[in-house]
Amino acid sequence: MKKKLLFSALLFPLCLLAQNWETEYDKALLKAQIENKPIILVFAGSDWCAPCKLLDKQIWQSEVFKNYARDNYILYKADFPRKKGNQLTEKTTLRNGELAEKFNKKGYFPLVVVLDKDESVLGTAGYKRKEPKAYITLFNSFLK
Repeated sequence: MKKKLLFSALLFPLCLLAQNWETEYDKALLKAQIENKPIILVFAGSDWCAPCKLLDKQIWQSEVFKNYARDNYILYKADFPRKKGNQLTEKTTLRNGELAEKFNKKGYFPLVVVLDKDESVLGTAGYKRKEPKAYITLFNSFLK
């Protein structure tokens, strides 16, 4: 019991540092509508796409982006992993495929699609070697 309590105590602070990526697109959409915030929809291949990994490490995991996104965006990652050990649930895989059919017909990876609360595309971006603040400025330019 003590080991479980200690383990939980050590993991809890890590949960506070995690980004607020929604795990279900429908919940992300509902949250965007309720909070009147844009959605950042990211198409990624987390275990095979090198630019996707760079975007994650350099932008999504940066404190600058995390702090800004917490109050200004709803985040959802439509991931398309290839390795067996990284496969998503069937429901999530199907939903991500539907999202790709609707918003990423050409199959670009990574592709960042900024949507309004009604799912209208406001703008798109890919990976470029930029600072997190530059991405924030780009995403915000789509909102005007």
